[in-house]
Amino acid sequence: MPKKSLKLTPELLKRYVIFLREQERSAATIQKYAHDLAALAAWLNGAPVTKGALLEWKESLIGTYAPASVNTMLAAVNRFFAFCGWQELRLRPLKIQRALFLNESRELTRAEYIRLVRAAERRENRRLALVLQTICTTGIRVSELRFITAEAVAAGRTEVANNGKRRTVFLPQKLRRLLRTYLQKQKITAGAVFVSRSGRPLDRSNIWREMKALCQSAGVSSSKVFPHNLRHLFVRTYYTIEKDLSRLADLLGHANINTTRIYTAESGSIHAQRIECLGLVVT
Repeated sequence: MPKKSLKLTPELLKRYVIFLREQERSAATIQKYAHDLAALAAWLNGAPVTKGALLEWKESLIGTYAPASVNTMLAAVNRFFAFCGWQELRLRPLKIQRALFLNESRELTRAEYIRLVRAAERRENRRLALVLQTICTTGIRVSELRFITAEAVAAGRTEVANNGKRRTVFLPQKLRRLLRTYLQKQKITAGAVFVSRSGRPLDRSNIWREMKALCQSAGVSSSKVFPHNLRHLFVRTYYTIEKDLSRLADLLGHANINTTRIYTAESGSIHAQRIECLGLVVT
């Protein structure tokens, strides 16, 4: 049994963050782990870390978050326990049956994507309109937007590093022309294309907040409007043209092709339409 004296202290969390940086984890991953561990620390409120307390915390998560979100939080905590040598405290993830079809309430369509871009333009938010198009036409993660630089626009490609893996991301000619015009107007000659007023690369929270502000004027449900959904739209559009999961996995930086397969899922209504077109009812 674990000792009751085990405590989740700020000093221990700080050491873990340093460890993650030394392991070359991405900034987004470190932020996510730190956030989840801080949530656990707040829930414990100074109490010892025991298996009983952790099971109660897990139950509270189940009543608050979707199963997939619960599992990501449990994974973050389990990795921290491995770092501390507290293997006996590890928590089992929830069993989730993979959905056969994409939830239509979460699927961003091409038409809705275009409406979001147009809404950003009507608001004269050229930066956001180009951010949306850059993510959707390259398939990059929002955390990788910082790799879209003036140098990349000139070269037509960029090298993206994520979790110790590197891949080449290509920028379409039409996108490059738009970005060159934007760079000229913003008088940016080097470094990240999309920056805040302070000159720092835009982060996930900046983009998320600006995207959500477009929902009403674009006529798109807020449940569909988040940066990663643009990456999903890129995947589905590419796969419709090129039925090549291996090449798509390389473009996305996926080590496991099964991850890519999840991205290519379509809604049940799409499958139903295709079945209707088979023409196999003959009486």
